[in-house]
Amino acid sequence: MSSNEFRFFLSCDINLPVTFRVERLDGNLPAPKPPNSAEADFATEERRPELFVECALYIDGAPFGLPTRTRLESTGPTYCWNELITLSTKYRDLTANSQLALTVWDVSCGKTEGLIGGATISLFNTKKQLKTGRHKFRLWAGKEADGSIQTTTPGKVPKEECGELERLEKLVNKYERGQIQRVDWLDRLAFKAMDKIKERESGRNGSSLYVVVEFCSFEHRVVFQESGANFLIPSPITTSNELVTVWDPEVGKINPSEHKQLKLARSLTRGIIDRDLKPSSSERKSIQRILKYPPTRILSGDERQLLWKFRFSLMSEKRALTKFLRCVEWSDVQEAKQAVELMGRWQAIDVCDALELLSPVFESEEVRAYAVSVLERADDEELQCYLLQLVQALRFERSDKSRLSHFLVQRSLRNIELASFLRWYVAVEFHDPAYAKRFYCTYEILEENMMKLGAGVSGDEDGFKLWQSLVRQTELIAQLCSIMRDVRNVRGGTQKKIEKLRQLLSGLLSELTYFEEPIRSPLAPGVLITGIVPSESSIFKSALHPLRLTFRTAHGGSCKIMFKKGDDLRQDQLVIQMVLLMDRLLKLENLDLHLTPYRVLATGHDEGMLEFIPSSSLAQILSEHRSIISYLQKFHPDENGPFGITATCLETFIKSCAGYSVITYILGIGDRHLDNLLLKTDGRLFHVDFGFILGRDPKPFPPPMKLCKEMVEAMGGAESQYYTRFKSYCCEAYNILRKSSNLILNLFHLMAGSNIADIASDPEKGILKLQEKFRLDLDDEECIHFFQDLINESVSALFPQMVETIHRWAQYWR
Repeated sequence: MSSNEFRFFLSCDINLPVTFRVERLDGNLPAPKPPNSAEADFATEERRPELFVECALYIDGAPFGLPTRTRLESTGPTYCWNELITLSTKYRDLTANSQLALTVWDVSCGKTEGLIGGATISLFNTKKQLKTGRHKFRLWAGKEADGSIQTTTPGKVPKEECGELERLEKLVNKYERGQIQRVDWLDRLAFKAMDKIKERESGRNGSSLYVVVEFCSFEHRVVFQESGANFLIPSPITTSNELVTVWDPEVGKINPSEHKQLKLARSLTRGIIDRDLKPSSSERKSIQRILKYPPTRILSGDERQLLWKFRFSLMSEKRALTKFLRCVEWSDVQEAKQAVELMGRWQAIDVCDALELLSPVFESEEVRAYAVSVLERADDEELQCYLLQLVQALRFERSDKSRLSHFLVQRSLRNIELASFLRWYVAVEFHDPAYAKRFYCTYEILEENMMKLGAGVSGDEDGFKLWQSLVRQTELIAQLCSIMRDVRNVRGGTQKKIEKLRQLLSGLLSELTYFEEPIRSPLAPGVLITGIVPSESSIFKSALHPLRLTFRTAHGGSCKIMFKKGDDLRQDQLVIQMVLLMDRLLKLENLDLHLTPYRVLATGHDEGMLEFIPSSSLAQILSEHRSIISYLQKFHPDENGPFGITATCLETFIKSCAGYSVITYILGIGDRHLDNLLLKTDGRLFHVDFGFILGRDPKPFPPPMKLCKEMVEAMGGAESQYYTRFKSYCCEAYNILRKSSNLILNLFHLMAGSNIADIASDPEKGILKLQEKFRLDLDDEECIHFFQDLINESVSALFPQMVETIHRWAQYWR
């Protein structure tokens, strides 16, 4: 049995508000009754149910706090609220008999008929474990959830009362929470059989109503314990064969005798002796090996002891500081005091290592303040590369007005781009109930300081005008969201929607054509935009109907952006930030691979802006020109050049292919096909749409990197000198980026607490996958052979070619 079986959290230690999501209503509502026979036809036609869910917490059978209501939902038959509910009560305040009372009401009819049904749910199961994940609870028709201990409206149907439908619903609940192994072909057959049973049973007995609720999930299971208790009272053992889980609070802790030995070995009274200690040859090799560990590596007890023993001789080695601080027993006041003193005299570390000290591993305020003092040495360009992660690091601060928060605000007051991006990065996190207050405090500090600022960061505006300019960005985004709603409601094809968009911009929302005052572009705050050009604005043909808008700029030019609503762009924003960072790292080593890190800004959890880059997808190019070379010949013909195009254009294509091959491999970008690989007329290839990262891919057997045969053919084939040059660029770029592996890993570690889908699902696993891609166990020469093998494997992969062909057929028929 793995050690994870014994890891758990105690409810009394969780200082977070009780949070859950009310998702939807399952089942069919009873037909509405007309008020009288004369109005029967009218009432049946006109009345549409408007439902809301009332959520009330009961502790030991008594109501606790005020009830909370969801919004009204009138779209049937599946009423989907999908609303996050945060109660004022915290998990640590719950008792073992805490229950949630959910009652569904219909406001479209009278008081007596407005009650749909209720369900009472116990927050802890019979083993005193907190319920997590998605659950489906039966509503008792016409009854309000009572919340009493001996409830008459139990959401969980007792076994003796379970019919066939209830039994199936319980199995589906377990399946959705991952407690039943998934077997695709068998699952499809099972669900078909279940649908038939549901139709048969509902025909006999009428359809039952269920409310679907998703509870918060934690890294480990949460077990009930009252505040101040030192142990758990075990449940009385019955004579049944049911397995009883016994929670041992000492599991995972160090053995007392080992702890005593460790304290003696690390005794501070030996400090005078330790100052003169020098490691032996074998100890020096061990220390150098430890210093090369990635920041994600956990040090063993012997390794921690070794670094502590020779801490004084390591003070001139700046790489050793972060490893040394991991060795400190911070609960020991005297040891922590000496560590802080040594930290102040240690050789100054690099900015990339300071990021590690802001991770959740380090809780000491002195250590985090030291990290901020190192960050102060970074220039604005470098700081902007890390700004997204530094905002996420605010989650791990102990104070709402921390040193890090103060530093970010003060630096933003000197740079308009930092100020604008800081404001957006912080505002997007307001919806996270666990840290909303902390982010809001930073927002308030930024606003307060900017309003007091005499001269703005741009030099010609005062702070008040500058802040108002940033606030107008929010107003612009709100107007664009309103336009998208109106456009989506238009019946007809894309052309009808485009006409509606241009009509809105020229008519009802004509103030968007020419702004009263210029607004700083959210994507590029250094650019002032003055209005939207209706005739040059359009809509992309896709499910979400994103807008393509052309903005006038204050200097007489224009800029094109794409605005999306209904899609979470925070993951794309992170990937593009990494592309921008890696492009910077490569250029610092004099390797320009002609990357295209277009700008992306998430302005909410389901909306945002993207810079529009004029280009064509490889799918479109191959459909219209049959080959990439033919397409490039159209724009850069040269009879004397390679393959009839200019040498510069071909070199640009080869370099950009190499750059994105390496970057998409390292970041584990998935779902690559010819529609999300774009090509500019100057030969720059680039990737878009990053819905799958860190190794996740919806396609079976994906290749290590996206390198289709059409791209190789454009380089002259696998035997050509240009393909050899492509492989050379790949290997060179890979080794350059491996040198900065600690920086990239630190940045992803700071994102561990974010709500980005592919990170939040399993942060530890995702970061370890990223670490594996760097192959830190190999030297540069071995990595060249390794990466060349990867390229050959990707080019010769047959299954991805079959998948690509199927994808093209699907696109054609669509």
